[in-house]
Amino acid sequence: MEITCINCPMGCRMRVEVEDGRVVSVSGNACGRGSLYARQECVDPRRTVTAVIPLEGGASPLSVKTSAPIPKRLIAQCMSELAEVKLSAPVQMGSVVLENVCGTGIDVVATKSVGKVII
Repeated sequence: MEITCINCPMGCRMRVEVEDGRVVSVSGNACGRGSLYARQECVDPRRTVTAVIPLEGGASPLSVKTSAPIPKRLIAQCMSELAEVKLSAPVQMGSVVLENVCGTGIDVVATKSVGKVII
């Protein structure tokens, strides 16, 4: 299979050979990071999920992200779980917004601080 590495701006086109669910060879990468990426991507693709969720009483919506990449197949479920989150301002950057998303052991955290709107 052919994939494009996304670890740096070079965008190496790599050829990956997979047999019985195992990567047996990677070629076309300019660095070791490309090889690691290809091995992960072809066996267990993962993504960091970013989103914006409403924040009651906040000066703006709250941007959030997973603290580590989650399996790609769980992205829709992650977004569904985030849609159920109800928060009120203030929220501090780094605060855990959703623990153990999709049973992965990975948390969703706030990526910025949002204060409460004072009227």
